[in-house]
Amino acid sequence: MTEAATRRAPGTPCWVSLIVHGLHTTQNFYAELFGWEFGPGPEQLGPYVRALIDGKEVAGIGQLPPDRHLPIAWTTYLATDDADLTAEAIRACGGTVGVGPLDAGEAGRMAIASDPAGAVFGIWQAAAHLGTTLAGSPGTPVWNELVTRETSTVAKFYQAVFGYETEAVVSADFDYQTLHLDGHPVASLHGVGHALPRDRGPHWMTYFEVDDTDEAAQRVVELGGHILQPPREGSGGRVAMVADPEGAAFTIVRSAGR
Repeated sequence: MTEAATRRAPGTPCWVSLIVHGLHTTQNFYAELFGWEFGPGPEQLGPYVRALIDGKEVAGIGQLPPDRHLPIAWTTYLATDDADLTAEAIRACGGTVGVGPLDAGEAGRMAIASDPAGAVFGIWQAAAHLGTTLAGSPGTPVWNELVTRETSTVAKFYQAVFGYETEAVVSADFDYQTLHLDGHPVASLHGVGHALPRDRGPHWMTYFEVDDTDEAAQRVVELGGHILQPPREGSGGRVAMVADPEGAAFTIVRSAGR
């Protein structure tokens, strides 16, 4: 268990957030699954809480207005030093800015955007709230991956906006690129072609650390969620794709080093 860096380099995944219909029932699900406790967060966009482990902030959950019917999904936020300039770059490079940039109280400044293929992500300019402040502990986000049709075109977008260096996996049947900042891997792009779910389209996937992938997957079902892909051995450890009771998909992983 380590505390995350205080301020991330632009482009580093720094926060994950979920907006749902039933805030209290969703809190109960993740409290039971990951041991999260909750504290208040900024409510400019409606009721919002921050998930805590040992008093350290790891994720956010907000509530949709009753008249809004948006896809329920975890959103990966990428760090920026200037949300307004990054929003301009997103538009200039073929992306879309759907919300903001706007201030989230004293916490910081944010926007919600989508890349040219339609995958939604956030940008976060930290002020009082620096983002996820704990890493390596069960219940914390450990990795973020863009699942898209093909990586070559969309990689150029993220390179142009955030300055990533990319490292491709050279394979005739595997389309995968790792995004690097200052020589360190921070996220990945995974092209799955026609295997992309039609009901979801391109999307960012959050990986959460667990002690035991199989036990956690079973616990998801007991708590009213679903297993989308059963536990299996992956390159980074034992993984399973699951969804909470409102359908928000995420991946649980017991890292190979644990």
